[in-house]
Amino acid sequence: MKNIRAGLVGLALLLCAAAATAAEPASAGAGAVHPGKALYEKHCSACHDKPDLTRAVPFAQLKNMRLGNLFFAMTDGKMKEQAKALNERQRGQLVDFIVGRQQVDERWIDAMRCGKDVPATRLPAESGANVLGFGFTRDNRRQLTREQAGIATADVKDLELAWVLAFPRASTMRAQAAIAGNMMFLPVTDEARVFGTDISGDKPCFRWVYTSNVPLRTNVAYGVLPSGRAVIAFADAAVNVHLVDATSGKLIWKTPVGRWDLSNATGTPQIVGNRVFMPISASEINFGGDDAHECCKTHGMFAALDARNGKMVWRYETMPDAKPVRDRGDGKMLWGPSGAPIWSSPVVDERRGLIYVGTGEATSAPAADTTDAILALEMKTGKLRWKFQATPDDVFLTTCMRRPQGLNCPKEGRMLDVDFGAAPILARKADGSDVLLAGQKSGMLWALDPDTGRLLWNREFGKGSPLGGIHWGMAVDARNVYVPIHKMPDAQGNDPNQVPGMHAVDYATGEVRWSFISEGDCSGDRRARVPTCHANTGLSSPPTVIDGAVFAGSVDGFLRAFDTETGKLLWQYDVARPLTGVNGVAGHGGAIDNASIVAANGYVFVNSGYAIMGGERPGNLFLAFRKKRAAP
Repeated sequence: MKNIRAGLVGLALLLCAAAATAAEPASAGAGAVHPGKALYEKHCSACHDKPDLTRAVPFAQLKNMRLGNLFFAMTDGKMKEQAKALNERQRGQLVDFIVGRQQVDERWIDAMRCGKDVPATRLPAESGANVLGFGFTRDNRRQLTREQAGIATADVKDLELAWVLAFPRASTMRAQAAIAGNMMFLPVTDEARVFGTDISGDKPCFRWVYTSNVPLRTNVAYGVLPSGRAVIAFADAAVNVHLVDATSGKLIWKTPVGRWDLSNATGTPQIVGNRVFMPISASEINFGGDDAHECCKTHGMFAALDARNGKMVWRYETMPDAKPVRDRGDGKMLWGPSGAPIWSSPVVDERRGLIYVGTGEATSAPAADTTDAILALEMKTGKLRWKFQATPDDVFLTTCMRRPQGLNCPKEGRMLDVDFGAAPILARKADGSDVLLAGQKSGMLWALDPDTGRLLWNREFGKGSPLGGIHWGMAVDARNVYVPIHKMPDAQGNDPNQVPGMHAVDYATGEVRWSFISEGDCSGDRRARVPTCHANTGLSSPPTVIDGAVFAGSVDGFLRAFDTETGKLLWQYDVARPLTGVNGVAGHGGAIDNASIVAANGYVFVNSGYAIMGGERPGNLFLAFRKKRAAP
């Protein structure tokens, strides 16, 4: 944000205000109503008490958030517009009602520091890194060999829990680690930290900890600059891109890349030579239904930054800036075009000199032809080479799913919300030709010619929904693309023919080779641990291929592995359970969503905890599995 420094000064004042007001409820006598309760009900409950419709963070998850993260949201983050009517004292009362006074004991971090007995590690070149970013490689394949992972297909049936890290004030484990050699760069967005973690031994230790002054947002990318310096890149909730020295954890530079208060960072950066490529999304889809909001002006972007200094080299914008279109009926104007955010992580095709990205819906009319589309951008200039629009005229605001609708809710368009949230994949067919694979929330899998954007084939897995279909990503091996399907229970627009699970599809022909259908499991005490165990069983997060097994996480908390040839279930583990970390912190697992599963040094790693969407379970665990060891 433009005023981030001023916002941080205000944050310090607000923290003092919260501390001052925290004592008030205790002195008001038994049965007194907390002064923040009425503020919450007036300004927050309409969204946070109805997460199934609004995609807002559920109240139960808000209560687990860090106090500073809530203040950031109200001063410089997503809730800035909603909180502008509150003075400092009221913000303090509101936050105290939600989270109360917090005493954060962080001695566990120092206890996890690597000792002198842990040998120093030398970071490898990019070719020696297991996980460069979201898709592991620049083509987003999400595939590891047995040599890279240290795990063969035959080992999978014997995997056991090796260790767990729990993070005390986290409720969502939304960000995926990067791995190079023995170093894992683990981002915990709620902690506003990246943990430079040595994974060479039986237990992890921290070589360094990088702390941001605002919450983090994206996965981590690893790269080695032409100078030989190993670096990592990621973005925060204020849409700043950070470049950090991977050896020391020291900040090299930080650059803001958003244009509006509701610009957002969701997709993972890619580091290529002296460039850092960054997709930029937007949050206006969640706020446009508020009549007080002047709707809608933001759109998606893609930035190329100079890795040496953080300066902008070029920026592609998915459409022209919005202009007033018509009176919405009360004398205030509706603006357009807007939308086409880039939620997903890019493919970098160095051979063709192209970057492929997927875009989302329009948030106001007219719907540009770059919405719900796959775009090919030139690496050197950011110029649009070609575009493939899968679904035209999709104009959508999340809050317009409620009744009555607000004045900003579109009368034009189809209100579908079937964006390309899943990162595209560049795959090589047996005949040596390439195919660009793209999964859409409509439930449609598309295969395109990467040179021209020409449609090769497509296959539908139900009609999708705003919170369903192919959500975050897919994975490939030498023959198949593994397509996870998500379906939110009772969500508006769900297709009854859409079945949650995963499909193995031959990407040369579009033929489905096998399918797994995800069904509810409420056995034992699971209903108490996962109240939606009977219905909320979809696969939203992207899978990972390791040798001849494909690993997939479900929103009801199962980590599973399937044989890539037959679809046979090889192994599963229920992560939605209470566990104590090797760092001494008590934790609880939950949904597996967004980006998660990586592997190295004989370990499979997974995040557990995600409650951005209704029905999912929060959590604060990072789990490591390895092949079962013989008893001594």
